[in-house]
Amino acid sequence: MSNPAAGPDTDSPAGDGLELAQFGAGCFWSVELAYQRLPGVARTEVGYSQGHVDAPTYRDVCGGGTGHSEVVRVHYDPKEIPYAVLLDVFWAKHNPTTLNRQGNDVGTQYRSGIYYYMAEQETQARESLAQKQREWKEEIVTELLPARKFYPAEDYHQQYLEKGGQSAKKRCSDPIRCYG
Repeated sequence: MSNPAAGPDTDSPAGDGLELAQFGAGCFWSVELAYQRLPGVARTEVGYSQGHVDAPTYRDVCGGGTGHSEVVRVHYDPKEIPYAVLLDVFWAKHNPTTLNRQGNDVGTQYRSGIYYYMAEQETQARESLAQKQREWKEEIVTELLPARKFYPAEDYHQQYLEKGGQSAKKRCSDPIRCYG
């Protein structure tokens, strides 16, 4: 019997004409806020993906052994914001050369990853990664894989920094402060 957690993410975005994108770039709070601020992004949600445990909790994922990564799933309108812009934000938001770590956050759940939903996203992501590798001296360790089943994180994690008073207004350029 196959594990549903290992299968592709077949969820479809809510709303006509929207597409999904999924990124892992360390703690999902500040990554989510960066995407929330983009015109053309209809909705964001944080959660867990790429693992082998069904319906993991934050405690499970932080405990290791689930294989899941903290990710942000972005519902976006490709007519308003191209996938290439989402990739640019991904690269700018974290250090893709640190394995299983972003700043003080350490563990496989904080790994760098681009998880694609369609062949066109895979192609663009591979091209983007190759371009970024030419720019960086260190080796980029970002994994590039098909998106697997997405499990939303607990409610208190959703829009966490916005709930804490940071602006999610479109085009906001206020510095993002991550706290927890």
